[in-house]
Amino acid sequence: MTASGEAAGGRRGLVDQLVRFVAVGLLGAVVDLSVYSLALHLDVETTLARALSFVAGTTTAYVLNRRWAFQVEGSAKRATGFAILYGTTFFVILGVNALALAALPDSSWRVTLAWAISQGFGTAVNFVMLRLVVFR
Repeated sequence: MTASGEAAGGRRGLVDQLVRFVAVGLLGAVVDLSVYSLALHLDVETTLARALSFVAGTTTAYVLNRRWAFQVEGSAKRATGFAILYGTTFFVILGVNALALAALPDSSWRVTLAWAISQGFGTAVNFVMLRLVVFR
């Protein structure tokens, strides 16, 4: 195969992987937002609700990303890398969520929009780190 053919295959592989990652991310986000909404409905404090929802969505995403999006076998090293990455992301999304809640005007969509902003930021960071470090 030529260098340009390898580059095209590499791009196609990256695009396929990104599409699978987005599909998994959407499902993880549905789990995350569902748990967040349920916890808030049950009068759980906002930061704790966000923490619980993150754990639920992250667990879903890890299993599906490992098996389908990145198609790698599980290992203690990968699980540790994943835990470190998502542990870091956990605090980042809590901070982004808190900043968004403080910055957004009061409205019926304020809490959901803050969740979406923190989720989007965390998702972008996670794709890059999962691809370059955890599932390479």
